[in-house]
Amino acid sequence: MMDHFGFIHDELEIKILILFVLRRLPGAVDGETLRQLCMIDSGVGYFDYADCLSELVENGNVREIEDEGYVITDKGARNAETVESSLPYSVRSKTQKLLAPVQEQIRRAALITAQHETDENGCKVTLAMSDGVGEIIRLELLCADEQQAKTVKKHFRRDAEGYYQKIMELLSQDPKEASK
Repeated sequence: MMDHFGFIHDELEIKILILFVLRRLPGAVDGETLRQLCMIDSGVGYFDYADCLSELVENGNVREIEDEGYVITDKGARNAETVESSLPYSVRSKTQKLLAPVQEQIRRAALITAQHETDENGCKVTLAMSDGVGEIIRLELLCADEQQAKTVKKHFRRDAEGYYQKIMELLSQDPKEASK
């Protein structure tokens, strides 16, 4: 049962809010971040939100991608475009402000890839970073085991730009100067 305290008063408005958020994100968003972005109004309760998200997935407006999160479908984007102006201006405005850092995180994550695969030779990690135009670095490393591969991937995702800078500095130095 919905609490009627905020600007959002029914399940349809929660669904519109979810679609409004997803429509403005450049890629998949994890469930916890999506929940935080949608729980900005006191009229949105957790269980109502969860039910609405589930219904949006079931009816094809939202797609859940394993290990990545949620994205809006073409159907959902069309539906959102039609109805999102019915959200109160204050809710839309507050949501837009909260979206900015998440949009930047998703854009950055899309430029960084880190994958691993295990075969008869061991565990190979492939790390890459793009600048949005093309790849600026790609590394393939052989790791001792899957645990090391996961650690390498995690660290690269966290600071790919820093690792790129360090590699460029190392390779730009004269090896004789570096050993002094």
